[in-house]
Amino acid sequence: MQALQKTRAAAGLELVDVPTPVPADGEVLVQVRATGICGSDLHVDDWTPSYAFIAPSIPVTIGHEFVGVTQAGQRVVVRPSVTCGVCTACSENRHDACERRRGIGMTRDGAFAAWVRVPRRNCVPVPDGLSDELAALTEPLTISMQALRIAGDVTGLRVLVMGPGTIGQGIAALARRAGAAQVVVSGFDDAVRFDALRAMGFDALVDVQGQTLAEGTRPHTDGAPFDVVFEATGVPETITEALALLRRNGIVVVTGIHARPLALDLTPLVRNQQQLRGSFRPPESDWPLALALLAEMDAVLRPMVSHVLPLSQAKEGFALAHGKQASKVLLYPEVGDA
Repeated sequence: MQALQKTRAAAGLELVDVPTPVPADGEVLVQVRATGICGSDLHVDDWTPSYAFIAPSIPVTIGHEFVGVTQAGQRVVVRPSVTCGVCTACSENRHDACERRRGIGMTRDGAFAAWVRVPRRNCVPVPDGLSDELAALTEPLTISMQALRIAGDVTGLRVLVMGPGTIGQGIAALARRAGAAQVVVSGFDDAVRFDALRAMGFDALVDVQGQTLAEGTRPHTDGAPFDVVFEATGVPETITEALALLRRNGIVVVTGIHARPLALDLTPLVRNQQQLRGSFRPPESDWPLALALLAEMDAVLRPMVSHVLPLSQAKEGFALAHGKQASKVLLYPEVGDA
């Protein structure tokens, strides 16, 4: 079958022929319907330092945001974080606390392929009526859900979302649903993703190409500070800009994965009692909730997917994503790929 793989510890991906996987005990074989190109996949393609941890697993098929059908005929999405099953936490059924994980599409073969083997316990049934395109957004939506959880109650608050990609779009939609008084979204030369956000009902959009974040947000806030800022850019310097626009006792939630470290002057943060919080993996229990939200918010979230291409056009799909010419690109295997 055809699979999109990281074949060497350097920039680039290859579409190669590999055997159909054989599931081990406790695993099932899933026939892939659609897989999203994630920002993490772009980092793997570029081979940025933050993803060098997958080097020992090369060659590896990437892709972790996907929907498919088990051999038993059940349509599922799959949690990509695979717990070890043997540590103290796993043996006590506290899988969220497992610290010896492997990632589908990172350190074990993923879903840019016709078939993928996955642990049975990682499969989450997809409700009837939810399209494959929206179901493929389940994983990133859980990341957005976790960011809102880390921030706390945003009811009545002024919110800035830095980064208009899939995670940022999800955060914006969930913050508005949670009762935020205002949601402003910023990006850099992000016309296509801003178009998706407009279709989702957002109009306070700030392009920081050619202006500072402070200049761009001022017309929307009259210069008032933000209560909560979500960083979903993967660009560490944006955090410094965010802190300058944050009120005293305000919160910055960092969700981006960064290719380089940040030099940060902590004195203003301390004097303003601002909080810098990291957000990463949601609890397993969020997955059915995310599917329910996707069904509830179908019309709002549908514009997030801009392109659906066959796996044979993976190169074109990645070029669209790298070039910010797409909102979310999904790839699907064709009959001949199996």
